[in-house]
Amino acid sequence: MFLSVSNVSAAPLFKDVGDDYFAKAELDFLASKGILVGDPSKDFGLSQELKRLEAAEMLVKALGLEVKAQSDLVISDVPRNHASFPVIAAIVEKGIIKLDENGAFNPNASFSRGEGAVFLVRGFNLTGTTKTPFVDVLPEYWVSEFIHVLQANSIATGYPDNTFKPLVNITKEDFAILLARVLNPAFRKVITPVPVPTPPVPTPAPTPTPVPVASCEKPGKVKKTFVNVQVTSLWHKPNINRPVDKASITTPVNITKWTKSMNLTQKWWLVDKTDTQALFGDEVATLKKSGKWTRIAVKDQYVPYQKEGYPGWVPSSHIVETTTDTSECPIAIVNAKSTNLYQDTNKKKVYIPISYTTILPVVKEEGEWLHVMTPANGIKYLAKKDAKVYKNYAAVPKPSQKDIVNSAKQFLDLPYLWAGTSAYGFDCSGIIYSVYKNHGILIPRDSFYQATKGTSVSKKNLQPGDLVFFAGNGGKGKVYHVGLFVGDGKMLHAPHASSKVKIESMNAGNYKRNYAGAKRYLK
Repeated sequence: MFLSVSNVSAAPLFKDVGDDYFAKAELDFLASKGILVGDPSKDFGLSQELKRLEAAEMLVKALGLEVKAQSDLVISDVPRNHASFPVIAAIVEKGIIKLDENGAFNPNASFSRGEGAVFLVRGFNLTGTTKTPFVDVLPEYWVSEFIHVLQANSIATGYPDNTFKPLVNITKEDFAILLARVLNPAFRKVITPVPVPTPPVPTPAPTPTPVPVASCEKPGKVKKTFVNVQVTSLWHKPNINRPVDKASITTPVNITKWTKSMNLTQKWWLVDKTDTQALFGDEVATLKKSGKWTRIAVKDQYVPYQKEGYPGWVPSSHIVETTTDTSECPIAIVNAKSTNLYQDTNKKKVYIPISYTTILPVVKEEGEWLHVMTPANGIKYLAKKDAKVYKNYAAVPKPSQKDIVNSAKQFLDLPYLWAGTSAYGFDCSGIIYSVYKNHGILIPRDSFYQATKGTSVSKKNLQPGDLVFFAGNGGKGKVYHVGLFVGDGKMLHAPHASSKVKIESMNAGNYKRNYAGAKRYLK
């Protein structure tokens, strides 16, 4: 440990770290030890989220770990010839930052303040306990013990409302300050509790008001699984994808690139190979694993044969488990055709593009932006103009006929995609499922199940927003197609892989011959 702080530099360290910066001494100290490399011409990025690789580099320097050119360690997302492999190997082999269940290090991923506490306690073998834990660090949260250690050693002092915000992504500023306090006790700030005056007798003491937790999200006891990519396609079997499907099964995915790269024959090939899609943030159930694939069920997509939801195979890297409980958070439902989640507080660096009907918990509203919680990478930023915010899904106001029809019309001319449920490509039932879900109504995912629910409507009593169905054998066979009635004998629908979303007559040709009935889901 280093005890002297008298040799603090008065020279600029970074553009955004001036002499009046409250923690300049801490950053100067790290620079003096070679842990930070100052550059007065550049910003340090105080409020930027720290990445796992950046943390590894700082910890390797702070601990003086040996960085070997050769290692037998296998890291699935960092090849041995990568320039940062030796640093990552050193920190992983010491058990300070661990690989995920897929053997990946995720070097460019952000991490939470709670995880930052874990890295520091593991790295420096810190110990200690506290009798006055932060109010938002619950005992069942897996990082609570590590946060308590930092608190006991006056390394972490928390926020004025006695919170630590363990689930919020840690910034470069915060991690650097914590690291400096670990290395040099002179930087630690001992917080002296303020005595609570005894209420006068005989007046009874008022019931104390609980200190509110800073954010609606909190540690939970139950693990839940969520989609952690823009859109994931559920395949009928694992490992049946083609080279052209690479953009749809990698992490991150690029659905726009995938759909544009396929020719018509390749799009038709998807029939009965993919079954549906799930969007970023959708909750799923894990059914079975096979190699790098996992069979999941999408909870919001009803099918009668699987109680957990619509089943199918996805790359295991497309889903993530978390115990974070966001049930008390409001929700944002994306109602733009598509939009971006932004990575940093400047809202300039895109985290991922997201689709219409993506639903995410809202931690905070700030001006024109929503702070939303992602399944695995903390808070990101969503333009308020691109989403609707409600207390919860049950609070979404029921739509009018016009709401449903106008929402569907924005996708006119969008190319058809078999099994598609996103704004990057819909199939016939996918577009109707998505539009209704966007407006607070969950209907079955597939056309033949959509035809079994709702209220039956005669053809002469059709109203805009009703679902119209078509079946083989002159309408008496199995339902194979669905459209959205828009009035004047017309429907909006996504016909097939050779076509686009369009409006056309339902009273001509095969549609007239195979008409099988209608259902109403609007009250």
